[in-house]
Amino acid sequence: MKTLKDVISLKFKTSESEGVIFHGEGQQGDYITLELKKAKLVLNLNLGSNQLGSIFGHTSVTTGSLLDDHHWHSIIIERHGRNINLTLDRHMQHFRTNGEFDYLDLDYEITFGGMPFSGKPSSNSRKNFKGCMESINYNGNNITDLAKRKKLEPSNVGNLSFSCVEPHTVPVFFNATSYLEVPGRPSQDLFSVSFFFRTWNPNGLLLFSNFADDLGNVEIDINEGKVSVHINVTQLKKNRIDISS
Repeated sequence: MKTLKDVISLKFKTSESEGVIFHGEGQQGDYITLELKKAKLVLNLNLGSNQLGSIFGHTSVTTGSLLDDHHWHSIIIERHGRNINLTLDRHMQHFRTNGEFDYLDLDYEITFGGMPFSGKPSSNSRKNFKGCMESINYNGNNITDLAKRKKLEPSNVGNLSFSCVEPHTVPVFFNATSYLEVPGRPSQDLFSVSFFFRTWNPNGLLLFSNFADDLGNVEIDINEGKVSVHINVTQLKKNRIDISS
């Protein structure tokens, strides 16, 4: 498939920070890969290079952050020659590819949700996508509908299900005045706590607990974007321990 124009759109949601969303490559060295890396969206594109190195076509663009929040995110890639519009959740980024070529020359297979091992450097050490996709459209073809009606040959590798399983974790949202209070364990001499959090606020109290018998307290907070742990122990001379990260 040798194309001058491409329009690729889809929606996805995942709780994984790494994974190939779609991939295509050609015998001439052309390729296009859209993937998640460190919960950011990365588009790698090459419309052609030459062996002499005078034409170097590899182009990489990164957009977005925290995309592993298990919320739906929409992507639109519009290409006309070397001009690309990459839209993530209505935020559009315009760029031009490197090199001198205008056509994307791909093999007949494009993969969504992962990439086959081809022996080429591009296929190494990349995770398959784990999550949900919907409304996959490639140059006017409704891929989701074709896959569901088994009109694609070959259509899939492994198990595809046409439903989206919700994660087992239950998030808790806090506003500026709310908090969650749980009973402590007075007879325990071990204090252990773990949790995930997301926030746009640079400051805030994450956890506070008094130790039994007035032995002190522990506090975890965000201060100017850094997480700090403060442990106050009343029985020691150096009664305060501060850890920041």
